[in-house]
Amino acid sequence: MPDDSIPQKTMQDKPIKTISTRIVYQNKWSRVREDVIERAGGVRGIYGVLDKDPACIIIPLERTPGGDFLTLVHQYRYCVEGSFYEFPQGGWEQGQEVDVEALARGELREETGLTAGSMTLLAANWIAYGAMKQRHHVWLAQELVQGENSLEAEEDGLTAHRVSVDEFEQMMFDGRIEDNCTLAAWGTYLVWKRRTSAA
Repeated sequence: MPDDSIPQKTMQDKPIKTISTRIVYQNKWSRVREDVIERAGGVRGIYGVLDKDPACIIIPLERTPGGDFLTLVHQYRYCVEGSFYEFPQGGWEQGQEVDVEALARGELREETGLTAGSMTLLAANWIAYGAMKQRHHVWLAQELVQGENSLEAEEDGLTAHRVSVDEFEQMMFDGRIEDNCTLAAWGTYLVWKRRTSAA
């Protein structure tokens, strides 16, 4: 029977202990490590972890008398061999703590050419934390001004697109948007909007 009591976030004893760790591969974007672990019952095993520096995902929202619009980027994603639409997102791979608002503003400008007069931090989530350690900061960008983008070499072929909210939500169900981070960011925004409207 499910436990219907949901505690506040607390630090708990770790049921898994790290015995040893080693880096098996690294580049400027990520590090792959293999840890020897021991579970609470004494059983040992191996855990593979992909470590990446903090990143941001940005919801560029424009409110107009004719409706609300979002700016998406479209790019080829090599790992899944497909091209999709998603919110602007990324990190700086500096190997140190970063100013996450500066990171979000930089990624937004780099990928779309947009600058935001207003930036609101909505949440910070873990991405795929069953196998990966990366913090993803979710930002709402408003009061947008269009300028020139400045793509990195790895973003060759990336394009930016302005779509209505209705079109964006349709894209979730017809295969044009399949990025779980984009979907999670939009869900976070909708809950934030409902809660702040009711306050």
